Amino acid sequence: MNRRSFLHSAATGSLGLLGARPGLSQSSRPNIIFLLTDDHKLDALGCMGNRIIRTPHLDRLSREGVTFDQHCVTTAICMTSRASIFTGLYARAHGIWDFQKPFTAAQLARSYPELLRASGYHTGFVGKYGVGAGPTMPANRFDFWRGVPGQGPRFPIYQGRQVQVTEMFGGQAREFLDEAPNDKPFYLSVSFNVPHVDDGSPEQFRPSKATGGMYDQVTFPDPKTAVLRTIERMPIEVQRSEGRRRWAVRFSTPELFQTSMRKYYRLITEVDTQVGLLREKLREQGRDGNTVIVFTGDHGFYLGEHGLAGKWLMHEESIRTPLIVHDPRLPARRRGARVKETTLNIDFHPTILSLAGLRAPEGTMGRDLTPLLRGQRVAWRNEFYYEHNFPNNGWIPSTEGVRTNEWKYTLYTDCQPSFEELFDLKNDPIEARNLARDEEQAARMAAMRARYREWQTALDNWREGAPWSEPS
Repeated sequence: MNRRSFLHSAATGSLGLLGARPGLSQSSRPNIIFLLTDDHKLDALGCMGNRIIRTPHLDRLSREGVTFDQHCVTTAICMTSRASIFTGLYARAHGIWDFQKPFTAAQLARSYPELLRASGYHTGFVGKYGVGAGPTMPANRFDFWRGVPGQGPRFPIYQGRQVQVTEMFGGQAREFLDEAPNDKPFYLSVSFNVPHVDDGSPEQFRPSKATGGMYDQVTFPDPKTAVLRTIERMPIEVQRSEGRRRWAVRFSTPELFQTSMRKYYRLITEVDTQVGLLREKLREQGRDGNTVIVFTGDHGFYLGEHGLAGKWLMHEESIRTPLIVHDPRLPARRRGARVKETTLNIDFHPTILSLAGLRAPEGTMGRDLTPLLRGQRVAWRNEFYYEHNFPNNGWIPSTEGVRTNEWKYTLYTDCQPSFEELFDLKNDPIEARNLARDEEQAARMAAMRARYREWQTALDNWREGAPWSEPS
């Protein structure tokens, strides 16, 4: 399906007629819970090899489910990544680049929550919606709505008392389970707004008092790329960017670094607690045996790596985030399985529809993860396109590029002159040595530049009406 035919189908409602696969009854369709954190660095879970952080419930989810070790996002900023999650489209296709722009009617029609509801699912949304301002959020398109615009308050009043917002979102998720009917499957999205900092607060990371003292006896090691001062090898636009300014108020001194790390970990531990309570509620209701749980983050996060804070750029710390899928219907041999293929945030759209027995609309740019979930051998991607073009006049330098399983090419398009990076991910996983000007890599640089242009052409052609096809 090309862009023009997709827009026509969405406008006429025919996308909603894709329907369930033949022979699928409502009772056989699984419940689905999608859990999303904000600014969650890949290794900030025990199941990802972190020996410091305490995440027992998510670690158990990993032991009983399938963990994807190479999960990445196609754009590392909240609203754009969430738009890609909902629609299965690259940012160059959906065009959500700023905090105010909402989905069009056509985009909303192709979003997977809309298609799930049209097929008979009882749907709910809790937490940070992230796409568009408050009045444009699609509250009436869900059966249960507790979405908040922007970041929302960090310490709201919930059930008569002030709580940390993670506790409120967890409680609202359990409210949804209490209200969800038993005669139809449900879909619930819980979008936590942590461990994202509290923008504008001098405290930055603001966990609850309940985890006070946790990690106080830990001394966190300095990131290798911070010690190597790789920031000094980056363009001046990056050295003067918002990522560097935020580094100054979070990580620039040993005391700031240790304090920020402790609070960042505490926020994730608090999410872990709510995941445990949610699973306990499912068991009490007898729904745990037919409920698929997906846990991931909207993008990664710099914890001082490369002398930066935030996300946005194309380093691994920024674009990689955890992904765990717990499907209790899978055979025992898949419990604790690890998937090495590269997966993307645009893959959630076709995957969630597939779990519900639905076909994704033609033109969806993501791939269905269910074959990998089941351990099937399938042909898979070995590269993807990355883009970050927030309209900020240099506040966050724009970056585009291509990442393969072993190499990464990045172009800083705001820099004068433009600046390029080439990293050998296999031999330099921390991206400490830029090989863009290495004469021995001239042929590889030419090939990566060519692939970058091919990806841009394919996406631009789709916008002009051509059928979607990844570069061959």
